[in-house]
Amino acid sequence: MLQTLVAFATMSAFLFLVAAPRAHADERDKCRQRIEKAEAKLNAAVAKHGANSPEARDRWHELRAEREHCWTAYHQWWDGRDRRWRTDPDWDHDDRWPEHH
Repeated sequence: MLQTLVAFATMSAFLFLVAAPRAHADERDKCRQRIEKAEAKLNAAVAKHGANSPEARDRWHELRAEREHCWTAYHQWWDGRDRRWRTDPDWDHDDRWPEHH
């Protein structure tokens, strides 16, 4: 009985260690997807309504919220233009958006 319990505990620990990084990677990928979607919406709003429009401003705030969410969770945020994870919270310097955001 004790041997079975030890074997079960060992197997459970192993599965946790294997599954935890995978779950983290899946969640981080969801962050990337949400940021890419928000970036696409911002680009569409700018193209359709102009960079200073209320629609573009709303999409900019949504993009910023997604970036902040990823930053809070992973201390990284996805930069869709450079197609890489960034490790500095400097998304306010996005040159697609006018100075007044």
